[in-house]
Amino acid sequence: MDLEINGKVALVLGAGGGLGGAIARALAAEGVKVAVADVAAEYADTTTAAINAAGGTAKTFTWDLADLDAIDTQVTRIEAELGPIDILVNNTGGPPPTLVHGQSSDTWTSYFQSMVLPVIALTDRVLPGMKEKGWGRIITSTSSGVISPIPNLGLSNSLRSTLVGWSKTLAREVGPSGITSNIVLPGRVATGRITALDEAKAKRENRPVEEVTAESTASIPVGRYGRPEEYGQVVTFLSGTGASYITGSVVRIDGGLIPSV
Repeated sequence: MDLEINGKVALVLGAGGGLGGAIARALAAEGVKVAVADVAAEYADTTTAAINAAGGTAKTFTWDLADLDAIDTQVTRIEAELGPIDILVNNTGGPPPTLVHGQSSDTWTSYFQSMVLPVIALTDRVLPGMKEKGWGRIITSTSSGVISPIPNLGLSNSLRSTLVGWSKTLAREVGPSGITSNIVLPGRVATGRITALDEAKAKRENRPVEEVTAESTASIPVGRYGRPEEYGQVVTFLSGTGASYITGSVVRIDGGLIPSV
């Protein structure tokens, strides 16, 4: 299937990580020019090098999303070096495991400012260009916790749910301009964050991490953790012209993990 996105420009946040890197590589394989953004330059450079070595086009942009004042400067650089942004993939890091109660107001404010506000502000920055062209894709990666809250991930469950309401509302506002806005959410995909969460649970419950992982795997209907490239392929499809009638949706990439319909 030709997704008809060859030559378009994508900005992928958190592209030095497992999910973000997989998304960036999948888009590049379709001929998309990718701005690889991450706070850790060495990880972003690894993704960029892999894309360029495979014949794609990518450039690294070291970016601390918590710095809202840097958004305009960074987007202007991307526009100058790669072109106007057609596809925005909002993929932010998650907060540490916590209970939902007993957190200080400073903690809530800090993670809201690093996980939610940058997504909204950055999207607002690129939307005028998309509207001018009459085409654009806003894809925001969250967590299965927005549908089925995950124990001990109180901050993540709550703050990421904010982005679901925002994305749904945005879809109605920008749909007439040829722009789609969708949420994608992973189940248990084999990345460094999932490994860290399994290890944290094992330590908290004083159990071997292998036991925790086996228990988690048993709860997934397909019987395994997902592969990052599987996640990247779905995001890439949503970026294509064939997905023009999909907007305001929450797309689960979870192997059937989430128990609700």
